[in-house]
Amino acid sequence: MKDIQFALRKLRKSPAFTFIAVLTLALGIGLNTTIFSLVNDLFLRGLPVFKDPSRVVHLMGGDKSRGLEDIGVSAPRYFHYRDGQTLFESIAAENFFLFTLTGLGDAVQVFGGRLTSNYFDLLGVRPILGRNFLPEEEEGADVAVVTKAFWQKRLGGDPNVIGRSITLDGMPHTIVGVIPNMPVTWFGANPVAEVWTTKPFQLPGFSYDRMMRGTSFLRVIGRIKPGMPLDQVKAGLPSLDQSYRTQYPNKIDSSLTSTVRTLPQDVTQNFRAGFITLFAAVTFVLLIACSNVANLLLVRFSGRRREIALRMAIGASRASVVRLFVFESVLVSAIAGLAGAFVAWRLVPLVPRMAANFLPFESNTATSVSMPVLLFTIGLSLLTGLLMGIYPALQGSHADLVDSLKEGGRGTAGSVRQQRFRKILVGAQVALSVTLLAGAALLITSFVRLTQQNIGFRTQNLWTGAITLPTSQYRASA
Repeated sequence: MKDIQFALRKLRKSPAFTFIAVLTLALGIGLNTTIFSLVNDLFLRGLPVFKDPSRVVHLMGGDKSRGLEDIGVSAPRYFHYRDGQTLFESIAAENFFLFTLTGLGDAVQVFGGRLTSNYFDLLGVRPILGRNFLPEEEEGADVAVVTKAFWQKRLGGDPNVIGRSITLDGMPHTIVGVIPNMPVTWFGANPVAEVWTTKPFQLPGFSYDRMMRGTSFLRVIGRIKPGMPLDQVKAGLPSLDQSYRTQYPNKIDSSLTSTVRTLPQDVTQNFRAGFITLFAAVTFVLLIACSNVANLLLVRFSGRRREIALRMAIGASRASVVRLFVFESVLVSAIAGLAGAFVAWRLVPLVPRMAANFLPFESNTATSVSMPVLLFTIGLSLLTGLLMGIYPALQGSHADLVDSLKEGGRGTAGSVRQQRFRKILVGAQVALSVTLLAGAALLITSFVRLTQQNIGFRTQNLWTGAITLPTSQYRASA
């Protein structure tokens, strides 16, 4: 306790050093905490709305010979999966859809999907109000399930919403349930869904016969049976594919092979590489900050050689001197950690607004610094303090008592070994900075070149739009 109090007094006596060291480390720790908060939300926290998401897989098709991968599943292949497999407890399908919502003010388009009736039951999503779809509603009922956000934003949080009607594509649909907001990562590049209906095998402009030719448009998920490893599921897919080719040789998707990916892998795979790069960049920033502060500490401890010599002359052990200096460096990093946590607390909510077009967040997504992130910040602060303080403390404790107590000692210059180490630290800072700047320059250059690619026509003064044809008014296919 006395060592900590002494370290505090020393830091108070050197406000310039304390301010520069804390500010430098706070920026590095704050950036790392911000990125870790996003990584925690996207990759580590999982899919909290779903039950046991590691047992849920996404089934896809592909054909390496034609360069096709991760494409949807056709209706006949889905029926074949559902009726002829022994790998899954259940299988469900979704057809992403863009609905035109009317009757609640101006007409707006809302993203959603048409589902098989067991979709939410398979995922383990429990409604906040009402219920999930029933089997008898899959093909013959105009019913809808909406998210909590839709319920609060568009329906005013009406407590009597169950049984209320909304108009989608000109057709009235009865709301039977309100579910929690789905994770934004669940929809990949698509907007976040707000409403779901049944009738997943009815495509506007497609007759039933045309749809059954093998057009791939469904997102199919399955829940693996308890105790069955994923490798066994993958091993069982080729036999399913072969039986499908034998039974339906003329389907346009008969040459496709099936693949599976677990939900945690599926919803984050497009963002892993980018976040690894981003995490590496902010780690470089923290290492630069650590080497900078370590250099300052080395100079600071070298300037206290006379104090160290006096302590050791009156009986202080080398370990106690090292402990005193390490406490000082850890104290600096702890204060910087508090400042970094504040920086992250202010930055994290801004990320969805600034990067909604690049990350799977809506601009109004509520993000905050959670307990795991705070624990990460504490651990990072302590590690930073030890990393930057241990070597300067060890070097500072190597005191020549006679030379250090003389007026003509080395003073703040330090030993040859210390000067060499300081040069190494400066070189490391330069190397890390150049690497970081070179990587940033390459990314910016690549981005600029992509934006300047010739796409075959002039884009100046051009607008794009879409015209929807409600199925209630245009039932016949073109």
